[in-house]
Amino acid sequence: MSILFVAAVFWWFVIGIGEYTGGGRLLAAIAVAAIAPLLQPQFVAVALVHRLTRSAPTFALRAGAVALSYCAAEWIVPKLFGDTIGHGLYASRHLRQAADLAGAPGLTFVLLLVNVCLLETGRRWTRSRNWRAATPAIFASALVVTLFGYGVYRLRQLEAAAADAERITAAIIQANISHYAQLSEKMGSYAATRHILDAHFRLSEQALREPGVDLLVWPETVYPTTFGVPKSEVGAELDREIIAFAGAARIPLIFGAYDADGAGEYNAAIFLQADGARSSKQAYRKGSLFPLTERTPWPLDTQLVRSWWPWLGTWQPGDAARVMAFDRPSGKPLRIAPLICYDAVDAGRVLDAVDNGAELIVTLSNDSWFSAGGGPWLHLVVSAFRSLETRRAQVRATNTGVSALITPTGDIDVSAGVGEQAVVVADLPLSQESATLMLAWGDWFGSASAAAAAVFVAACLSAFRRRPAPA
Repeated sequence: MSILFVAAVFWWFVIGIGEYTGGGRLLAAIAVAAIAPLLQPQFVAVALVHRLTRSAPTFALRAGAVALSYCAAEWIVPKLFGDTIGHGLYASRHLRQAADLAGAPGLTFVLLLVNVCLLETGRRWTRSRNWRAATPAIFASALVVTLFGYGVYRLRQLEAAAADAERITAAIIQANISHYAQLSEKMGSYAATRHILDAHFRLSEQALREPGVDLLVWPETVYPTTFGVPKSEVGAELDREIIAFAGAARIPLIFGAYDADGAGEYNAAIFLQADGARSSKQAYRKGSLFPLTERTPWPLDTQLVRSWWPWLGTWQPGDAARVMAFDRPSGKPLRIAPLICYDAVDAGRVLDAVDNGAELIVTLSNDSWFSAGGGPWLHLVVSAFRSLETRRAQVRATNTGVSALITPTGDIDVSAGVGEQAVVVADLPLSQESATLMLAWGDWFGSASAAAAAVFVAACLSAFRRRPAPA
């Protein structure tokens, strides 16, 4: 089941690996199939728990053990993409609002419990064809109705708050320029960087024609070299050009670049004030690095292994959750929770930043290596759950799509699709609400489901042992 699930849902990942590493799709498919039980360990856990609890004295114990073990396995063995089937409920504007209680894993639990109840109803009806066979289905229906009712309540509450909230107008630049390394090989490093910057300057000037823009955002690694610590005089000249542009526009600019110190280089988000000034504290370094392609574990970080796999990453891990503060053109301060690409998978990172006063989430991403399939859309939905959990609006900028402005209710206000060159401008509410269970308790559901699953399985086994032997 793990292998089939990965093949059906993450086939685009196989294509991305084959193209990125140069090893081809067949080798990538074999490698992904081999690690599928690690990518989707919950199916193995559910099979085991289902087997252990098959003789449970009550359906409630068995159903709880199965659903909880699924969620527990996903927490114990963290998922590569942070995916869980609860993300599928994003399509329902009402059902997804419950993510502020227990995140996407909480929705996964409800989804599993409903399916287990429906399966049990079918089994009972096959055996007895009695109205009592519908009891699990009635419970499942009540669960869905309760979830939907909570969504209606929260939407009314949040929409009323948004009507009175202060708003910010953000502009996102999606230039649809990808494969920087190939571009550099073809044009030369300076010409490629010049081409990328000129495209973003031109589109930014178009965006700034819109009235009242408070914030300008470019995507991850859009400036494919170090900023503020130039490697050459040409690099220093380009740094000054970006600073001059932000200063002339008098709009705060956030963009992706590299940062560096004695420990190495970092994937970073650079924050320029409206006057173009940059202090040492105005660079956020990406904290969650993608395995192998960005961060190489120390056992593999050798010259021999790198000679085999030259595509291995060299980034250093950066900051924990941070709040970046700077002034808007109006002079009012703005506190931002910055995320770079893979950071968006970590719910705890955003919860900590919002707990420290962040009013807005700004996500920079580079999804261009997902050359086919649903990778950019999955990443968008995972990012949108960070806004649902914290009730903070989000500005999400990518180089090739999907760029979007996301409201505290998880709605995609305005977006630019995959493969589009676009300027996205819209206003978003700066919510001050902090009364969500996720903000109060943190990313709590995974650990709670693991503890509860252990209790349920133990109860099932204990009850089985106490049963009298058949005559």
